[in-house]
Amino acid sequence: MKLYNTMSRKVEDFKPIEDHKVGMYCCGPTVYNFAHIGNLRTYVFEDILRRTLEKNGYKVKHVMNITDVGHLTGDGDDGEDKLEKRSRETGRSVWDIAAFYTEAFMKDTASLNIKRPGVICKATDHINEMIGIVKMLEDGGHTYISGGNVYFSIDTIDDYGKLAKLNLDELKSGARISVDDNKRNPKDFVLWFTNGKFKDQVMVWPSPWGVGYPGWHLECSAMSMKYLGRHFDIHCGGIDAIPVHHTNEIAQSEAATGEKPWVNYWCHGEFLINDKGKMSKSSGEFLTLSVLVEHGYDPLDYRYFCLTGHYRSQLKFSYEALDHARSARQGLNEKVASLKKDVQPDPVLSEKAASYRDAFYDAMSNDLHAPQALAALWSMLKDQDVSDGNKLALLLDMDSILGLGLDAVEAEKAESVPEEVLSLVKERAEAKKNKDFAKSDEIRDRLAAMGWSVKDTPKGPVVAKIV
Repeated sequence: MKLYNTMSRKVEDFKPIEDHKVGMYCCGPTVYNFAHIGNLRTYVFEDILRRTLEKNGYKVKHVMNITDVGHLTGDGDDGEDKLEKRSRETGRSVWDIAAFYTEAFMKDTASLNIKRPGVICKATDHINEMIGIVKMLEDGGHTYISGGNVYFSIDTIDDYGKLAKLNLDELKSGARISVDDNKRNPKDFVLWFTNGKFKDQVMVWPSPWGVGYPGWHLECSAMSMKYLGRHFDIHCGGIDAIPVHHTNEIAQSEAATGEKPWVNYWCHGEFLINDKGKMSKSSGEFLTLSVLVEHGYDPLDYRYFCLTGHYRSQLKFSYEALDHARSARQGLNEKVASLKKDVQPDPVLSEKAASYRDAFYDAMSNDLHAPQALAALWSMLKDQDVSDGNKLALLLDMDSILGLGLDAVEAEKAESVPEEVLSLVKERAEAKKNKDFAKSDEIRDRLAAMGWSVKDTPKGPVVAKIV
Protein backbone atom coordinates (compact mmCIF):
# COMPACT_ATOMS: atom_id res chain seq x y z
CA MET A 1 0.00 0.00 0.00
CA LYS A 2 1.20 3.51 -0.84
CA LEU A 3 0.29 6.84 0.79
CA TYR A 4 1.20 10.44 0.03
CA ASN A 5 3.12 11.81 3.01
CA THR A 6 2.77 15.57 3.43
CA MET A 7 6.05 15.63 5.36
CA SER A 8 8.08 14.31 2.40
CA ARG A 9 5.73 15.54 -0.35
CA LYS A 10 6.01 12.06 -1.88
CA VAL A 11 3.89 8.96 -2.34
CA GLU A 12 5.61 6.41 -0.11
CA ASP A 13 5.30 2.71 0.60
CA PHE A 14 3.31 2.35 3.80
CA LYS A 15 5.28 0.58 6.52
CA PRO A 16 3.61 0.40 9.94
CA ILE A 17 5.56 0.64 13.17
CA GLU A 18 4.08 -2.66 14.31
CA ASP A 19 3.30 -5.48 11.90
CA HIS A 20 -0.33 -5.66 10.79
CA LYS A 21 -1.35 -2.82 13.13
CA VAL A 22 -1.94 0.88 12.45
CA GLY A 23 -2.38 3.77 14.87
CA MET A 24 -4.34 6.56 13.14
CA TYR A 25 -5.29 9.90 14.67
CA CYS A 26 -7.81 12.20 12.98
CA CYS A 27 -8.48 15.78 14.00
CA GLY A 28 -12.15 15.90 14.99
CA PRO A 29 -14.71 18.70 14.94
CA THR A 30 -14.83 21.86 17.02
CA VAL A 31 -18.40 21.52 18.22
CA TYR A 32 -19.76 25.05 18.15
CA ASN A 33 -21.79 24.69 14.93
CA PHE A 34 -22.94 22.09 12.44
CA ALA A 35 -20.25 20.50 10.26
CA HIS A 36 -20.52 21.74 6.70
CA ILE A 37 -20.15 19.39 3.76
CA GLY A 38 -16.59 20.60 3.19
CA ASN A 39 -15.69 19.44 6.70
CA LEU A 40 -17.45 16.16 6.05
CA ARG A 41 -15.42 15.52 2.89
CA THR A 42 -12.35 15.19 5.12
CA TYR A 43 -14.07 12.59 7.32
CA VAL A 44 -15.17 10.62 4.25
CA PHE A 45 -11.54 10.58 3.06
CA GLU A 46 -10.36 9.37 6.47
CA ASP A 47 -13.02 6.64 6.46
CA ILE A 48 -11.89 5.49 3.00
CA LEU A 49 -8.30 5.40 4.28
CA ARG A 50 -9.29 3.30 7.27
CA ARG A 51 -11.35 0.89 5.14
CA THR A 52 -8.50 0.51 2.64
CA LEU A 53 -6.00 -0.19 5.39
CA GLU A 54 -8.33 -2.80 6.86
CA LYS A 55 -8.82 -4.38 3.43
CA ASN A 56 -5.04 -4.61 3.18
CA GLY A 57 -4.99 -6.69 6.34
CA TYR A 58 -4.20 -4.06 8.97
CA LYS A 59 -5.93 -3.76 12.32
CA VAL A 60 -6.57 -0.03 12.66
CA LYS A 61 -6.81 1.81 15.97
CA HIS A 62 -8.70 4.92 14.87
CA VAL A 63 -8.69 7.81 17.35
CA MET A 64 -10.63 11.06 16.87
CA ASN A 65 -10.89 14.01 19.23
CA ILE A 66 -13.83 16.27 19.96
CA THR A 67 -12.75 19.86 20.53
CA ASP A 68 -15.29 20.91 23.12
CA VAL A 69 -12.95 23.51 24.59
CA GLY A 70 -13.62 26.13 21.97
CA HIS A 71 -10.44 27.19 20.27
CA LEU A 72 -10.19 30.75 19.04
CA THR A 73 -11.70 32.22 15.89
CA GLY A 74 -8.18 32.57 14.48
CA ASP A 75 -5.88 29.66 13.73
CA GLY A 76 -3.22 31.19 15.93
CA ASP A 77 -3.76 32.77 19.35
CA ASP A 78 -5.91 35.66 18.19
CA GLY A 79 -9.66 36.16 18.21
CA GLU A 80 -12.32 35.01 20.64
CA ASP A 81 -13.40 31.61 21.85
CA LYS A 82 -15.80 30.03 19.34
CA LEU A 83 -17.93 28.32 21.98
CA GLU A 84 -18.14 31.46 24.12
CA LYS A 85 -19.14 33.45 21.04
CA ARG A 86 -21.84 30.91 20.16
CA SER A 87 -23.07 30.93 23.75
CA ARG A 88 -23.62 34.69 23.65
CA GLU A 89 -25.44 34.41 20.33
CA THR A 90 -27.81 31.65 21.45
CA GLY A 91 -28.18 32.14 25.19
CA ARG A 92 -27.27 28.49 25.80
CA SER A 93 -24.41 27.32 27.98
CA VAL A 94 -21.13 26.35 26.35
CA TRP A 95 -21.59 22.82 27.69
CA ASP A 96 -25.05 22.49 26.10
CA ILE A 97 -23.75 23.83 22.80
CA ALA A 98 -20.86 21.37 22.75
CA ALA A 99 -23.14 18.42 23.57
CA PHE A 100 -25.73 19.40 20.93
CA TYR A 101 -23.26 19.81 18.07
CA THR A 102 -21.31 16.69 19.06
CA GLU A 103 -24.50 14.65 18.69
CA ALA A 104 -25.31 16.39 15.38
CA PHE A 105 -21.84 15.56 14.05
CA MET A 106 -22.18 11.91 15.03
CA LYS A 107 -25.54 11.69 13.25
CA ASP A 108 -24.06 13.22 10.10
CA THR A 109 -21.12 10.82 10.00
CA ALA A 110 -23.36 7.83 10.70
CA SER A 111 -25.69 8.80 7.83
CA LEU A 112 -22.64 8.99 5.55
CA ASN A 113 -21.78 5.41 6.55
CA ILE A 114 -18.53 6.57 8.14
CA LYS A 115 -17.22 3.96 10.55
CA ARG A 116 -17.21 5.14 14.13
CA PRO A 117 -13.66 5.65 15.44
CA GLY A 118 -12.53 3.12 18.02
CA VAL A 119 -11.69 5.97 20.40
CA ILE A 120 -13.59 9.26 20.51
CA CYS A 121 -12.00 11.53 23.09
CA LYS A 122 -13.24 14.89 24.36
CA ALA A 123 -10.79 17.66 25.12
CA THR A 124 -12.59 18.50 28.38
CA ASP A 125 -11.89 14.95 29.64
CA HIS A 126 -8.13 15.26 29.09
CA ILE A 127 -7.07 18.49 30.78
CA ASN A 128 -4.65 16.65 33.10
CA GLU A 129 -2.88 15.08 30.14
CA MET A 130 -2.48 18.52 28.56
CA ILE A 131 -1.08 19.97 31.77
CA GLY A 132 1.34 17.04 31.87
CA ILE A 133 2.74 17.95 28.43
CA VAL A 134 3.19 21.59 29.43
CA LYS A 135 5.14 20.42 32.48
CA MET A 136 7.37 18.26 30.25
CA LEU A 137 7.99 21.23 27.96
CA GLU A 138 8.69 23.48 30.94
CA ASP A 139 11.19 20.98 32.36
CA GLY A 140 12.89 20.84 28.94
CA GLY A 141 13.32 24.58 28.75
CA HIS A 142 10.85 25.11 25.90
CA THR A 143 8.42 27.52 27.63
CA TYR A 144 8.20 30.96 29.12
CA ILE A 145 5.47 32.83 30.97
CA SER A 146 4.43 36.25 29.79
CA GLY A 147 1.31 38.29 30.41
CA GLY A 148 -0.19 35.48 32.47
CA ASN A 149 0.10 32.87 29.69
CA VAL A 150 2.48 29.97 29.10
CA TYR A 151 4.11 30.13 25.66
CA PHE A 152 6.06 27.63 23.60
CA SER A 153 9.31 29.12 22.33
CA ILE A 154 9.99 27.97 18.78
CA ASP A 155 13.58 29.20 19.10
CA THR A 156 14.30 26.24 21.40
CA ILE A 157 14.00 23.78 18.50
CA ASP A 158 15.83 23.76 15.17
CA ASP A 159 13.18 22.42 12.80
CA TYR A 160 10.02 24.41 13.44
CA GLY A 161 7.76 24.52 10.38
CA LYS A 162 9.20 21.43 8.67
CA LEU A 163 5.74 20.08 7.77
CA ALA A 164 4.74 23.29 5.99
CA LYS A 165 8.07 23.42 4.12
CA LEU A 166 7.91 27.20 4.18
CA ASN A 167 10.13 29.95 5.41
CA LEU A 168 8.90 31.12 8.80
CA ASP A 169 8.17 34.56 7.43
CA GLU A 170 5.91 33.00 4.82
CA LEU A 171 3.80 30.82 7.10
CA LYS A 172 0.14 31.60 6.58
CA SER A 173 -0.38 32.20 10.27
CA GLY A 174 1.83 35.24 10.08
CA ALA A 175 -0.68 37.09 7.95
CA ARG A 176 -3.47 36.49 10.44
CA ILE A 177 -1.92 36.70 13.89
CA SER A 178 -2.20 40.14 15.39
CA VAL A 179 0.88 41.43 17.18
CA ASP A 180 1.10 39.96 20.69
CA ASP A 181 3.55 41.95 22.80
CA ASN A 182 3.81 39.02 25.19
CA LYS A 183 5.53 36.85 22.57
CA ARG A 184 9.30 36.75 22.19
CA ASN A 185 8.87 35.45 18.63
CA PRO A 186 5.73 36.19 16.59
CA LYS A 187 5.43 32.46 15.80
CA ASP A 188 5.50 31.38 19.45
CA PHE A 189 2.16 29.99 20.57
CA VAL A 190 0.18 29.64 23.76
CA LEU A 191 0.19 26.36 25.65
CA TRP A 192 -1.94 27.54 28.56
CA PHE A 193 -4.15 30.61 28.80
CA THR A 194 -4.84 32.00 32.27
CA ASN A 195 -7.17 34.66 33.64
CA GLY A 196 -4.58 37.15 32.53
CA LYS A 197 -6.13 37.16 29.05
CA PHE A 198 -9.72 35.93 29.30
CA LYS A 199 -11.14 36.95 32.66
CA ASP A 200 -14.72 35.92 31.80
CA GLN A 201 -13.89 32.49 30.42
CA VAL A 202 -16.44 29.85 31.47
CA MET A 203 -14.44 26.73 30.66
CA VAL A 204 -11.45 27.00 33.00
CA TRP A 205 -9.43 24.59 35.12
CA PRO A 206 -6.79 24.91 37.85
CA SER A 207 -3.17 24.44 36.78
CA PRO A 208 0.34 25.11 38.11
CA TRP A 209 0.27 28.37 36.15
CA GLY A 210 -3.11 29.57 37.32
CA VAL A 211 -6.76 28.97 36.51
CA GLY A 212 -7.22 28.87 32.75
CA TYR A 213 -7.59 26.63 29.74
CA PRO A 214 -5.33 24.89 27.22
CA GLY A 215 -4.16 26.14 23.87
CA TRP A 216 -5.91 24.55 20.93
CA HIS A 217 -2.84 22.76 19.54
CA LEU A 218 -2.12 21.11 22.88
CA GLU A 219 -5.32 19.07 22.83
CA CYS A 220 -4.42 16.86 19.87
CA SER A 221 -0.90 16.18 21.11
CA ALA A 222 -2.16 15.07 24.51
CA MET A 223 -4.99 12.86 23.29
CA SER A 224 -3.17 11.23 20.38
CA MET A 225 -0.24 10.26 22.59
CA LYS A 226 -2.48 8.96 25.37
CA TYR A 227 -4.21 6.49 23.06
CA LEU A 228 -1.54 5.80 20.42
CA GLY A 229 1.75 6.34 22.22
CA ARG A 230 4.60 8.79 21.73
CA HIS A 231 5.27 7.53 18.20
CA PHE A 232 2.46 6.42 15.88
CA ASP A 233 1.74 5.77 12.23
CA ILE A 234 -0.74 8.21 10.68
CA HIS A 235 -2.09 11.67 11.51
CA CYS A 236 -4.93 13.00 9.30
CA GLY A 237 -6.74 16.27 8.81
CA GLY A 238 -7.60 18.96 6.28
CA ILE A 239 -4.86 20.85 4.44
CA ASP A 240 -5.79 24.03 6.31
CA ALA A 241 -4.31 22.43 9.46
CA ILE A 242 -0.81 22.16 7.95
CA PRO A 243 0.67 25.66 8.41
CA VAL A 244 -0.40 26.31 12.01
CA HIS A 245 -2.20 23.57 13.90
CA HIS A 246 -0.21 20.54 12.76
CA THR A 247 3.01 22.55 12.64
CA ASN A 248 2.55 23.47 16.30
CA GLU A 249 1.47 19.95 17.25
CA ILE A 250 4.73 18.57 15.87
CA ALA A 251 6.82 21.22 17.57
CA GLN A 252 5.41 20.68 21.07
CA SER A 253 5.10 16.90 20.82
CA GLU A 254 8.64 16.25 19.62
CA ALA A 255 10.07 18.79 22.04
CA ALA A 256 8.21 17.20 24.97
CA THR A 257 9.06 13.57 24.22
CA GLY A 258 12.26 13.73 22.20
CA GLU A 259 10.64 11.34 19.70
CA LYS A 260 11.50 12.20 16.09
CA PRO A 261 9.50 11.64 14.08
CA TRP A 262 6.47 11.84 16.31
CA VAL A 263 4.26 10.69 13.41
CA ASN A 264 5.44 8.69 10.38
CA TYR A 265 2.77 9.67 7.81
CA TRP A 266 0.86 12.93 7.55
CA CYS A 267 -2.24 12.66 5.34
CA HIS A 268 -4.32 15.70 4.39
CA GLY A 269 -7.55 16.14 2.45
CA GLU A 270 -8.04 19.03 0.05
CA PHE A 271 -10.81 21.62 0.15
CA LEU A 272 -14.33 21.35 -1.15
CA ILE A 273 -14.90 24.52 -3.13
CA ASN A 274 -17.82 26.30 -4.76
CA ASP A 275 -18.11 29.25 -7.12
CA LYS A 276 -16.89 31.58 -4.37
CA GLY A 277 -13.91 29.45 -3.33
CA LYS A 278 -13.29 27.34 -0.23
CA MET A 279 -16.39 26.43 1.75
CA SER A 280 -16.01 27.68 5.33
CA LYS A 281 -18.01 28.66 8.38
CA SER A 282 -16.18 31.96 8.71
CA SER A 283 -17.59 33.10 5.36
CA GLY A 284 -21.11 32.42 6.59
CA GLU A 285 -21.86 30.62 3.32
CA PHE A 286 -21.80 26.88 3.76
CA LEU A 287 -24.02 23.87 3.22
CA THR A 288 -24.83 21.25 5.82
CA LEU A 289 -25.81 17.66 5.15
CA SER A 290 -29.31 18.36 6.42
CA VAL A 291 -29.76 21.01 3.72
CA LEU A 292 -28.89 18.43 1.06
CA VAL A 293 -31.41 16.04 2.60
CA GLU A 294 -34.06 18.79 2.53
CA HIS A 295 -33.34 19.11 -1.21
CA GLY A 296 -34.15 15.43 -1.67
CA TYR A 297 -30.68 13.91 -1.65
CA ASP A 298 -29.61 10.87 0.32
CA PRO A 299 -26.43 11.41 2.41
CA LEU A 300 -24.86 8.54 0.46
CA ASP A 301 -25.32 10.58 -2.74
CA TYR A 302 -22.85 13.03 -1.21
CA ARG A 303 -20.52 10.21 -0.23
CA TYR A 304 -20.51 8.99 -3.85
CA PHE A 305 -19.84 12.57 -5.00
CA CYS A 306 -16.78 12.68 -2.71
CA LEU A 307 -15.50 9.49 -4.33
CA THR A 308 -15.52 11.14 -7.76
CA GLY A 309 -12.51 13.29 -6.85
CA HIS A 310 -9.10 12.29 -5.47
CA TYR A 311 -8.81 13.33 -1.83
CA ARG A 312 -5.71 15.44 -2.56
CA SER A 313 -7.45 17.42 -5.31
CA GLN A 314 -9.90 20.25 -4.80
CA LEU A 315 -13.45 19.14 -5.53
CA LYS A 316 -15.96 21.67 -6.83
CA PHE A 317 -19.47 21.29 -5.46
CA SER A 318 -22.57 22.00 -7.51
CA TYR A 319 -26.07 20.57 -7.43
CA GLU A 320 -25.57 19.43 -11.02
CA ALA A 321 -22.54 17.38 -9.96
CA LEU A 322 -24.49 16.01 -7.01
CA ASP A 323 -27.31 15.04 -9.39
CA HIS A 324 -24.83 13.02 -11.44
CA ALA A 325 -23.59 11.31 -8.27
CA ARG A 326 -27.15 10.52 -7.20
CA SER A 327 -27.96 9.06 -10.62
CA ALA A 328 -24.83 6.89 -10.56
CA ARG A 329 -25.50 5.63 -7.04
CA GLN A 330 -29.12 4.84 -7.88
CA GLY A 331 -27.88 2.93 -10.92
CA LEU A 332 -25.61 0.87 -8.67
CA ASN A 333 -28.45 0.17 -6.25
CA GLU A 334 -30.75 -0.92 -9.09
CA LYS A 335 -28.06 -3.20 -10.51
CA VAL A 336 -27.45 -4.81 -7.13
CA ALA A 337 -31.20 -5.26 -6.55
CA SER A 338 -31.58 -6.85 -9.97
CA LEU A 339 -28.61 -9.18 -9.44
CA LYS A 340 -29.77 -10.21 -5.98
CA LYS A 341 -33.11 -11.21 -7.47
CA ASP A 342 -31.56 -13.78 -9.79
CA VAL A 343 -28.18 -14.88 -8.42
CA GLN A 344 -26.08 -15.37 -5.34
CA PRO A 345 -22.61 -13.79 -5.10
CA ASP A 346 -20.09 -16.21 -6.55
CA PRO A 347 -16.73 -15.76 -4.77
CA VAL A 348 -14.94 -18.04 -7.26
CA LEU A 349 -13.87 -15.42 -9.76
CA SER A 350 -13.11 -15.93 -13.40
CA GLU A 351 -9.81 -14.62 -14.74
CA LYS A 352 -11.62 -11.61 -16.26
CA ALA A 353 -13.49 -10.86 -13.04
CA ALA A 354 -10.27 -11.14 -11.02
CA SER A 355 -8.61 -8.59 -13.31
CA TYR A 356 -11.29 -6.03 -12.42
CA ARG A 357 -10.90 -6.82 -8.72
CA ASP A 358 -7.15 -6.31 -8.98
CA ALA A 359 -7.58 -3.02 -10.89
CA PHE A 360 -9.95 -1.74 -8.20
CA TYR A 361 -7.69 -2.61 -5.28
CA ASP A 362 -4.55 -1.46 -7.07
CA ALA A 363 -6.19 1.95 -7.49
CA MET A 364 -7.32 2.19 -3.86
CA SER A 365 -3.98 0.93 -2.52
CA ASN A 366 -2.15 3.54 -4.59
CA ASP A 367 -2.89 6.56 -2.41
CA LEU A 368 -6.66 6.00 -2.40
CA HIS A 369 -7.36 6.73 -6.06
CA ALA A 370 -11.15 6.39 -5.80
CA PRO A 371 -11.99 7.79 -9.28
CA GLN A 372 -9.84 5.08 -10.91
CA ALA A 373 -11.42 2.45 -8.67
CA LEU A 374 -14.92 3.57 -9.68
CA ALA A 375 -13.90 3.39 -13.34
CA ALA A 376 -12.85 -0.26 -12.83
CA LEU A 377 -16.17 -0.99 -11.11
CA TRP A 378 -18.27 0.44 -13.94
CA SER A 379 -16.18 -1.28 -16.62
CA MET A 380 -16.74 -4.57 -14.82
CA LEU A 381 -20.51 -4.06 -14.75
CA LYS A 382 -20.60 -3.40 -18.51
CA ASP A 383 -18.46 -6.43 -19.37
CA GLN A 384 -20.68 -9.23 -20.69
CA ASP A 385 -17.84 -11.71 -20.17
CA VAL A 386 -18.22 -11.39 -16.39
CA SER A 387 -21.01 -13.55 -14.94
CA ASP A 388 -23.78 -12.02 -12.84
CA GLY A 389 -22.67 -14.04 -9.83
CA ASN A 390 -19.16 -12.63 -10.14
CA LYS A 391 -20.51 -9.11 -10.66
CA LEU A 392 -22.54 -9.29 -7.46
CA ALA A 393 -19.62 -10.73 -5.50
CA LEU A 394 -17.29 -7.98 -6.79
CA LEU A 395 -19.77 -5.17 -6.10
CA LEU A 396 -20.24 -6.26 -2.49
CA ASP A 397 -16.50 -6.75 -2.01
CA MET A 398 -15.59 -3.36 -3.52
CA ASP A 399 -18.22 -1.70 -1.37
CA SER A 400 -16.35 -2.73 1.77
CA ILE A 401 -14.12 0.22 0.85
CA LEU A 402 -16.56 2.49 -0.99
CA GLY A 403 -19.06 2.31 1.88
CA LEU A 404 -22.17 2.93 -0.25
CA GLY A 405 -24.32 0.44 1.64
CA LEU A 406 -24.78 -1.97 -1.27
CA ASP A 407 -25.03 -4.95 1.09
CA ALA A 408 -28.23 -3.43 2.51
CA VAL A 409 -29.90 -3.08 -0.90
CA GLU A 410 -32.83 -5.48 -1.08
CA ALA A 411 -33.36 -7.86 -3.97
CA GLU A 412 -35.68 -6.57 -6.67
CA LYS A 413 -39.18 -7.83 -5.97
CA ALA A 414 -41.03 -9.65 -8.71
CA GLU A 415 -44.02 -7.71 -10.03
CA SER A 416 -47.31 -9.14 -8.84
CA VAL A 417 -49.15 -10.21 -12.01
CA PRO A 418 -53.00 -10.03 -11.95
CA GLU A 419 -54.91 -13.27 -12.49
CA GLU A 420 -56.60 -11.83 -15.58
CA VAL A 421 -53.22 -11.19 -17.19
CA LEU A 422 -51.94 -14.67 -16.30
CA SER A 423 -55.09 -16.19 -17.81
CA LEU A 424 -54.58 -14.29 -21.07
CA VAL A 425 -50.89 -15.32 -21.19
CA LYS A 426 -51.95 -18.94 -20.80
CA GLU A 427 -54.62 -18.52 -23.50
CA ARG A 428 -52.07 -16.95 -25.86
CA ALA A 429 -49.65 -19.83 -25.30
CA GLU A 430 -52.40 -22.28 -26.18
CA ALA A 431 -53.21 -20.29 -29.34
CA LYS A 432 -49.55 -20.36 -30.44
CA LYS A 433 -49.42 -24.08 -29.75
CA ASN A 434 -52.42 -24.51 -32.09
CA LYS A 435 -50.73 -22.22 -34.63
CA ASP A 436 -53.60 -19.71 -34.29
CA PHE A 437 -51.24 -16.76 -34.71
CA ALA A 438 -54.01 -14.23 -35.36
CA LYS A 439 -55.51 -14.97 -31.96
CA SER A 440 -52.05 -14.96 -30.38
CA ASP A 441 -51.35 -11.50 -31.79
CA GLU A 442 -54.76 -10.26 -30.67
CA ILE A 443 -54.12 -11.40 -27.08
CA ARG A 444 -50.65 -9.80 -27.16
CA ASP A 445 -52.25 -6.47 -28.18
CA ARG A 446 -54.85 -6.78 -25.40
CA LEU A 447 -52.07 -7.38 -22.86
CA ALA A 448 -50.18 -4.33 -24.14
CA ALA A 449 -53.30 -2.19 -23.77
CA MET A 450 -53.50 -3.40 -20.16
CA GLY A 451 -49.87 -2.36 -19.59
CA TRP A 452 -48.17 -5.75 -19.85
CA SER A 453 -45.65 -7.21 -22.27
CA VAL A 454 -45.09 -10.87 -23.00
CA LYS A 455 -41.86 -12.36 -24.34
CA ASP A 456 -41.41 -15.91 -25.54
CA THR A 457 -38.32 -17.71 -24.21
CA PRO A 458 -37.06 -21.32 -24.35
CA LYS A 459 -38.35 -21.71 -20.81
CA GLY A 460 -41.80 -20.34 -21.65
CA PRO A 461 -43.49 -16.92 -21.84
CA VAL A 462 -42.20 -14.13 -19.54
CA VAL A 463 -44.61 -11.36 -18.63
CA ALA A 464 -43.52 -7.92 -17.39
CA LYS A 465 -45.04 -4.57 -16.56
CA ILE A 466 -44.54 -1.98 -19.30
CA VAL A 467 -42.81 1.09 -17.83
